[in-house]
Amino acid sequence: MALDAPDPPELEGDPDEYEDVTVQGTDYHRDDLQEFLEAGAWEEAFESWAAETDLDREAFDVAVDLGLFDEFDFFWDDFADRVGYHAPGLPENWRERDIHPDLNSWETVSAINASLAELGAAVSNLLKDEYVDWEAEYDAPDDLPDF
Repeated sequence: MALDAPDPPELEGDPDEYEDVTVQGTDYHRDDLQEFLEAGAWEEAFESWAAETDLDREAFDVAVDLGLFDEFDFFWDDFADRVGYHAPGLPENWRERDIHPDLNSWETVSAINASLAELGAAVSNLLKDEYVDWEAEYDAPDDLPDF
């Protein structure tokens, strides 16, 4: 099934406020990553993800209607030498909030949340592997234990 890539998200969140990630450093390279997304990284990663995803058209349309693809965030994590990401998701109280008329099962909610996390990872990996041309500036202390 062919899914059309939505526009790339605008990178504007604060990585320090996300509960699902821990970021060290302050230079998130937002402008660089936004440029990469708009230059084709978003669409390329989306097409790769779409070819593999188990998300059906109805669930995809729900995610689009709710603007979830706009809520992605990507940022440079200097400590981990990676492109970090925050993937949006549907809340646990989706049923009580009645957030979309076509959203009617935990299976669909779980599929959307898992698929969005997979897309975030795909975009993050592509950005790091194909676009990022800087290196981490973090130097680990000499007294770290060997594990």
